[in-house]
Amino acid sequence: MMRLVAIAFGLCSVLCASAQEKFTMSGYVKDSLSGETLIGATVSVNGHGKGIVSNQFGFYSITLPRGVYAIVVSFAGYQVHQVEISLDKNIEQNFYLSAKTVLQEVIVSAATRRRDENVTNAQMGQIDLSITQVKSVPVLLGETDLLKTLQLLPGVRNAGEGNTGLYVRGGGPDQNLILLDDAIVYNTGHLFGFFSIFNSDAIKNISLVKGGMSAQYGGRLSSVLDVAMKEGNLNKFEVEGGIGAIASRLSIQGPLKKNRSSFIISGRRTYIDVITKPFISPKSDFYGSGYYFYDFNAKVNYIFSEKDRLYLSGYFGRDVFTYRNSRRAFKADIPWGNSTATLRWNHVFNQKLFANTTLVYNDYGFSFGATQNDFTIKLSSGIHDWSAKTDFDFYASPQHKLRFGAAFNYHTFTPNILSGNQGETRFSPDNESKKYAGETGVYLQDDWEIGHRIKVNAGIRYSRFVQLGPYKIFASDFNGNKTDSISYGRNKPVKSYDGFEPRFTLRYAINDQTSIKAAVTRNIQYIHLVSNAGSTLPTDLWVPSTYRVKPQLSWQYAAGLFKNFGNNMLETSLELYYKRMDNQIEYREGYTPSLKDPEEDFVFGKGWSYGTELFINKTKGKLTGWIGYTLSWTWRQFDTLNEGIKYPSKYDRRHDLSVVGTYQLNKKWKLSAVFVYGSGNAVSLPERFYVVGGVLTQEYSKINQYRLAPYHRMDLSATLTPRTKPNQKWQQSWVFSIYNAYSRLNPYFIYFSQEGSPYNGTLSIETQQVSLFPIIPAVTWNFKF
Repeated sequence: MMRLVAIAFGLCSVLCASAQEKFTMSGYVKDSLSGETLIGATVSVNGHGKGIVSNQFGFYSITLPRGVYAIVVSFAGYQVHQVEISLDKNIEQNFYLSAKTVLQEVIVSAATRRRDENVTNAQMGQIDLSITQVKSVPVLLGETDLLKTLQLLPGVRNAGEGNTGLYVRGGGPDQNLILLDDAIVYNTGHLFGFFSIFNSDAIKNISLVKGGMSAQYGGRLSSVLDVAMKEGNLNKFEVEGGIGAIASRLSIQGPLKKNRSSFIISGRRTYIDVITKPFISPKSDFYGSGYYFYDFNAKVNYIFSEKDRLYLSGYFGRDVFTYRNSRRAFKADIPWGNSTATLRWNHVFNQKLFANTTLVYNDYGFSFGATQNDFTIKLSSGIHDWSAKTDFDFYASPQHKLRFGAAFNYHTFTPNILSGNQGETRFSPDNESKKYAGETGVYLQDDWEIGHRIKVNAGIRYSRFVQLGPYKIFASDFNGNKTDSISYGRNKPVKSYDGFEPRFTLRYAINDQTSIKAAVTRNIQYIHLVSNAGSTLPTDLWVPSTYRVKPQLSWQYAAGLFKNFGNNMLETSLELYYKRMDNQIEYREGYTPSLKDPEEDFVFGKGWSYGTELFINKTKGKLTGWIGYTLSWTWRQFDTLNEGIKYPSKYDRRHDLSVVGTYQLNKKWKLSAVFVYGSGNAVSLPERFYVVGGVLTQEYSKINQYRLAPYHRMDLSATLTPRTKPNQKWQQSWVFSIYNAYSRLNPYFIYFSQEGSPYNGTLSIETQQVSLFPIIPAVTWNFKF
């Protein structure tokens, strides 16, 4: 690490050698009312074509020759701020931006046009969403969901009705690095995936990178979703919340010490169990059962000085499902959820060097417990981490921004552990119930503007993964009987993997409104989520790379044309990509959970995905929104599956279309609509039926040989915001939404029903489709004071 820092500082010294008569202006860009820092705000020099973007903590730094400059500061949704600065020495300058009103948002003029980063920067496949955009999209049962909004973007698809998982450019949900205040989130879903864990009232910024991943991120193949929580209002107390069809939420934020320290706490809970309980008859099989989920976000920060700031944040969420019935002996409990805690220290070494050091704890656990008479069974899985990292931003010049750092993560994996007992007889796994590993990464990257037309983001990442003891490796004979073993003690290396991950993105500006970009990235993923779609139990599990399981590898190539029209009112892009993935993991055919190590049932193969993405985004005016279209192919090939023949991945979708529109009718009413269309999911279906020993037996097709019917629906919403008097502290709004407006019965899954008997020739087999959501209206009341 010290050698990496020395190299970085050496490069910085060379770059700055000619800067004898230059001075640096640095500071933070903040919201004028709340004091919240603004991520990705642009600080530019009017008339000079030079500028910088504030980092994830709102810090910026720009170095210029001695002189007087007109500095323009802009951020989406805020009024442009311009000030004249006399730069004859190094200065610290904070900028405070004011949010636009509804009336100001519909005014379009060159004076308020901000420099458009989608054309000018070197990053590919990056999309930043504001919480305002997320809250404008119609949603299921009135619950705002940022993951469902992301699924409306090109290159990102969902797995079906209500599912919050992200499937980016042919990758699985485990191939996305999802961060909440730097803490990895391993499971993003509530209600078995129908709602995400992210409470929009607690979220400040959302950034998705699906191509050209920068070197600071590692450990995943497909994308990065970086979610930042609000810091809390430094100036005044605020309370906001909402009451919806199935859940209510409440957030409180304010200063602990004005302009010095602030906090935010936010909670959400469903009341499905409370609403349905009076309607369940004591004679029902579900009497005494219940389901609910809840979230809790909290964050506190303290500004020690302009150079030091401390953040402490956390998330805790749980889904709880219980089955109880006094009329039946069977009982079940299924709790699962995430916990995270993040401690971060920001330090400004000088006006050009910013550092962030982070300590993180995160945990995901799933448990299934059931009892019937004297028989008890328990299925559990999970993963938890302790991690530490430090990142440095060095603003060498307006043309060079370097970032470098290092991270370490200690993983503890609990695979699908099946245990139980019947009377005095106990069943337990025949291998170590937990696995341990250490993951390390160091990186260096440079955002380098080579003249007016060419900009490069180049980086290199080195990562290493070590499986650690305690662990046993068993030797088995031809019949699978264990004959010998090798034992590894605590923290003793069992197996290690490492590799370099180059990242390179190039932007060539044809003119101020048009650019061409190209990117190539190599990624290594050391942990894996293995899914068994054929089981009725939730047997998806996280496993590490081990002496049996190799890390996943990918190379992704992308190129695109980016062009804006009408003073950046209309943003367009067309991207092509190809991604190759090695060491993909699936269960062997016919797998069912057992007491042995799940690794013994894995098979390994390769995958590849390619396609094109079109994005048209209208950012200004009364009517805003976007059109996203993806044409893609995703394949898998395993020597031991499907007779070694390639087959469409379950994430394959040929056509994917999203149309999103928001219309500001007047100061009181805002209307929104969403239309989505997607090719049907690839599935395997039985082609023949036999009666063997009196049992109806099915013979299945090749893997994913058939397609379900196409998926499409339209959602509508209208938001009423009553007028408020000047200086009125109380604000409220009503959101009226309709999910699936024309009540399309989209297939969730299909099954085969049988009637009659094969013995007298009356057997009849019919295909039945299960659909989840018809038309669903909802009303949500939001308030803030």
